[in-house]
Amino acid sequence: MSEKMWGGRFAKTTDEMINDFQASIEFDKRMYHEDIAGSIAHARMLAKCGIISDDDVKKIEKGLKNILTQIEEDKFNFDVAFEDIHMNVEKRLTDAIGEAGARLHTARSRNDQVALDTHMYVRRETVSVMRLITEMMEALVNVAEKNEDVIMPGYTHLQRAQPILFAHHLMAYFAMLARDFERFCGVYARCDIMPLGAGALAGTTFPIDREYVAKQLHFERIYKNSLDAVSDRDYIMEFLSAASMLMVHLSRLSEETILWCSREFSFVELDDAHCTGSSMMPQKKNPDVSELVRGKSGRVIGHLMAMLTTVKGLPLAYNKDLQEDKEGIFDAIDTIKFSLAVYERIIRGMKVNREMMKKAVDEDFSNATDLADYLAKKGMPFRKAHAVSGEAVRYCIEHKKWLSDLTMDEYKKMSPMFEDDVYDAVRPETCVKNRNSLGGTSYSQVKMQIDDAREIIKAQKKIADEKEAMQITV
Repeated sequence: MSEKMWGGRFAKTTDEMINDFQASIEFDKRMYHEDIAGSIAHARMLAKCGIISDDDVKKIEKGLKNILTQIEEDKFNFDVAFEDIHMNVEKRLTDAIGEAGARLHTARSRNDQVALDTHMYVRRETVSVMRLITEMMEALVNVAEKNEDVIMPGYTHLQRAQPILFAHHLMAYFAMLARDFERFCGVYARCDIMPLGAGALAGTTFPIDREYVAKQLHFERIYKNSLDAVSDRDYIMEFLSAASMLMVHLSRLSEETILWCSREFSFVELDDAHCTGSSMMPQKKNPDVSELVRGKSGRVIGHLMAMLTTVKGLPLAYNKDLQEDKEGIFDAIDTIKFSLAVYERIIRGMKVNREMMKKAVDEDFSNATDLADYLAKKGMPFRKAHAVSGEAVRYCIEHKKWLSDLTMDEYKKMSPMFEDDVYDAVRPETCVKNRNSLGGTSYSQVKMQIDDAREIIKAQKKIADEKEAMQITV
């Protein structure tokens, strides 16, 4: 007969290679806290419903807390022979307290147990990610506020387009991360559904109280369909989707950071503590962290694609394929948490080269649109004003000048509508100041964005505090 806890039906022991192949303990052991918390809540419910005795639940709860202490003190030997975190804990518990431990699994299956553990684990880690997003957003706001008057070129097609505030550029990433935070709030809501009590797929014949367990574990809702409860991995795919979007945003920021700190741009300089050198070229200061974050975005996106592919063809209810959800989600969690933490340091530590940014907008034609707007405000149709401005740019290129270098006589030859005030109109400071439409790059609009950002951060911290208070501790 098989030595497995489920081995009554089997006449042979499991092949050692098969054992190793199907075991998940090496990666799902990180859910030990959730597994023990879920088991304690389940045991209390069984006693409340008269399914096991009060004496049994006392022994179970004490035994599980002892196991928790052993794990946290690194004194627990996880055994691949018992496949996963659930069976490892249950075997140690039964060895320690006898029949009471063997009664713990009454009215549940590993199918709903693993679903519970994963829901609780992803729910907890989602809060951690939300906090790190907020810290990154706060870093962006702080740097934006310290450099609120720094002007830089704004780009389209990686060609200089119009002067903007550096703070405005940073606040665009703030806006992206604010949406990421909202997405993770949605992920949290889908994690916050309690599957325990669904059994293997069809519920149980025991008179259980699922509402009691949900309350014990601070779940907002309960799965209403047992098949859905054990087979649903939407919340994992949603987490991976939100994580992929987050990493895309960090990857875009990484690309710009890499460009900005290159000699060709020299817009920023990263702190020495956040860069590496070359083993051959002594002058090198490499933005390795930004490059790694950019690279790791593909890794997280890959986990999303893998999970979507795994689930797309599965019949209801539970299938062993679903064990593949763990490694991807665990790695994605580790990757985005580390990426956010290191990037927050990168942003806070970088030095902004305002002189180089200003030089870039002074020696350029990114004020050409403002020249066209100047004529349009004087009454010239914009399309004609656009053509005149384009002619002025071509003239400057041919004569090695900038728009601010043209004489009034040269301006007048292009249009009699030009007056002395054109020189102020094409100044980068004026170009920035005049873009005062809602959400624009003007000083006042960017200040408004920063003020709003402080309120958003305050609200996000409150949300994270509330959700963290709902996490279970044993």
